[in-house]
Amino acid sequence: MFVPVPEEPLREALADPERVARAVPGLQRDADPGPDAPPVTGRLKVRAGGHTITYRGGLRVVARGDGGYAVTGAAHEARGSGAVTFSLVLRLAAAAEGGTQVSFSGTASADGRVAEAVKTSPQAVESAVRRLLARFAEGLAASAQAPAADDEPSAPAGVSRVFDAEVPPPALDPLADAGEVVGAGPEAAHARRTMIGRSAEEVDHAPPRGRYAPVPAPETLGGGAALRWAAPAAAVLVASAIVVTRALRKRR
Repeated sequence: MFVPVPEEPLREALADPERVARAVPGLQRDADPGPDAPPVTGRLKVRAGGHTITYRGGLRVVARGDGGYAVTGAAHEARGSGAVTFSLVLRLAAAAEGGTQVSFSGTASADGRVAEAVKTSPQAVESAVRRLLARFAEGLAASAQAPAADDEPSAPAGVSRVFDAEVPPPALDPLADAGEVVGAGPEAAHARRTMIGRSAEEVDHAPPRGRYAPVPAPETLGGGAALRWAAPAAAVLVASAIVVTRALRKRR
């Protein structure tokens, strides 16, 4: 098929497993494939002849001496005993208007559910394979135009990427009140150790400190103030009543 991308960027993309992985349509890559796994591994869902099959496996792309690329891979059904292997040759040829002609040739063998689909509807399986290869070529062209992983812009000096470092909120900073910088001396180290030693419950229920502490509400002369003045007044009245009673008794 024709892709509107020059030949050289496509060759650079084929030499980068990360770009090859992005070119495979619908591939869910393995987080930890292991040291002996192929450069590109993961899960891929394929629809062919009325069957929807999820495969787990990998592939590798190796440059050939004649300018082409050997694409080999193997996978097995995620839910079943079927397996598939393939060996392809990918070729690039410069085309008009700065584009490239991408062609595939090769063989494949399979058993399991896809083999059943070949028996019932070989044309449908062939169409599915052609569609998959065409989408791979389109994805390869898109990957060739995107920057490589090593070419992505890095964070400016002094700025950490997300998840590279965790900065505690200022409300939990034990030195926030004094305006000191955490980690700038033995006092700061001691304060940090003290904070780390506290239990999660204590930290969760500790009131905010420093500039993030809540501002207390102004006191009002409501019911609370009236009650505070009621007790002393009552005491004065009782004492006065006692004095008056004693005076009356003396007169009698």
